[in-house]
Amino acid sequence: MAGSPGRALWIKQPLAILAENAGGGIVIRDGIIAELVPSGGRPTIDDVTIFDAPAHVVLPGLINTHHHFYQTLTRSVPAAIDRELFNWLGALYPVWARLTPEAFDAGITVAMAELLLSGCTTTTDHHYVFPPGLDRAIDIEVAAAQRLGIRVVLTRGSMNRSQRDGGLPPDSVVQDHDTILADSERLIAAYHQAGPGAMVQIALAPCSPFSVTTALMTETAALAAKCDVRLHTHLAETADEDRYCVEAYGCRPLDYLEQCGWLGERTWLAHGVHFTAPEIVRLARAGTAVTHCAASNQLLASGDCLVCDMEAAGVIVGLGVDGSASNDCSNLIQEVRAAFLLQRGRYGVARVSHRDALRWATRGSAGCIGRPDLGEIAVGRAADLALFRLDELRFSGYGDALAALVLGGAHRADRVMVGGAWVVVDGAIPGLDLAELLHRHQAAARALQGEN
Repeated sequence: MAGSPGRALWIKQPLAILAENAGGGIVIRDGIIAELVPSGGRPTIDDVTIFDAPAHVVLPGLINTHHHFYQTLTRSVPAAIDRELFNWLGALYPVWARLTPEAFDAGITVAMAELLLSGCTTTTDHHYVFPPGLDRAIDIEVAAAQRLGIRVVLTRGSMNRSQRDGGLPPDSVVQDHDTILADSERLIAAYHQAGPGAMVQIALAPCSPFSVTTALMTETAALAAKCDVRLHTHLAETADEDRYCVEAYGCRPLDYLEQCGWLGERTWLAHGVHFTAPEIVRLARAGTAVTHCAASNQLLASGDCLVCDMEAAGVIVGLGVDGSASNDCSNLIQEVRAAFLLQRGRYGVARVSHRDALRWATRGSAGCIGRPDLGEIAVGRAADLALFRLDELRFSGYGDALAALVLGGAHRADRVMVGGAWVVVDGAIPGLDLAELLHRHQAAARALQGEN
C-alpha cells in the first residue's frame, strides 16, 4: 500500500534497483522520492509504512515518447501488412477516417492500460487524425489518462494537406489551418500543467512535412514559443521522406525544419533514422532530441536510428513504442529489449549494454519531453516507479537481476507507482474491468475495419 497522506512509504530492500547507493530501498513522501537507503541501512524518517520488496526489481518509471494510441484498433490489418511507410499509410488512412468517439475511447484506453502494465508511468501520444465528430479527441484522452492515473504529454497533432492538395491523407481526416491553431491554444489553456509533478501536459505536433503546409509549421512553432510548450513531429523516418522534401521544398527534412523555426531545445523528433553525420551535429548544437522507435523501424523496414552516434555528439535520445499498427504492441519494457538488440547489433558489445537501453527509456526519454523531475530514482524526483518480479520461466537461472529484465524479455510489471500512488497492483490496474474493455475494444476494431 502507499503511505497515508503525510506519512512516508519505505520500499524496503529490493532484489535490485536502478539507482546508486539505494540497496536498502527508497523512501517516498508526498509523491516525491525523499531518501535513498543504502544496503543494510534504515530510513532517517521514523514514521514509515513498509512495502517489502525482496522479490522486486525496481526501475524508474519508463517513459514513452512516441505513440499513436488510436492505432490499437488497426493492428495487423491485412491490407497494411508487408508495406513500407507511404503505402502502409495509404492502406490505413481510409480506415482511420471512420473513427468514432466511442471507438477512439476504447482504443486509447487499451493503449494506456497496456503501457501501464509494461512499467510505463509517463506517455506521450501523437494524435493527428480528426474525422468528423472527433474534434475533441484530446479531451477524451485527458479523461482516460485521469481515470487510469498515468502521466501524459498529449501532443495536439495536425494535418491540413490532404489528397486534394497532393498529400497522403483523405480529405475527411484533415482540418483547416485556423481550426488547428485555435484548438491548440484552447487545449493548452484548458489542460497544460507546467512545472515538476505535472500530470497532464500539451505539446503541439504537426504530423510530418508531407501532411502540413509551411505556414502551419511556422505558426505552430510561434504558438509553442508563446505558450511555452514543446514541439513534436515525425522526421527523417524514411528515404521516401528525404526525396519528398527535396522535390517539394528543395532541401532535406532537417533544413526544412530549421527554416520553419523548429530546430531548438523545445523540439523532439520521432525516428531520426536518416540523419547524416553533419545533421546529427546540428541537432546536438540546437538541443533537439530524438525518439528511437526500434520495433516500428524494423517492422516497416525504415532503417536504423544511429543512437550511439547521436549520443556521442550530445543528442538526447529516448524511446517510443510508436503506433500499435506499426509495432504492433504498446509495451515499453519490450521496446527496451528491441532497442537494445537493434543497437547492439549495429554497434557491438562494447558500445551498447542493457543499462544503456534502460537509460534511453528513463533519463533519455525524460530529456526528450523536458521533464527533469522524471526518469531517475533520486532524491527530489517524482515517485514514479516500475517493479518487476523474476519468478517466471524466462528468468529462471538469472545472475544479474537488472540484466535479466532486458535479456530475458520482461513484458509485465507487478507493481507500478505514479506520483506515490500505486496504479498497477499484482499485475492488474485497480478499478479497470479488463474483460469489458477487451470486449468493447475488439467490437470497435471489427466495426472500424468493416468486419461482421
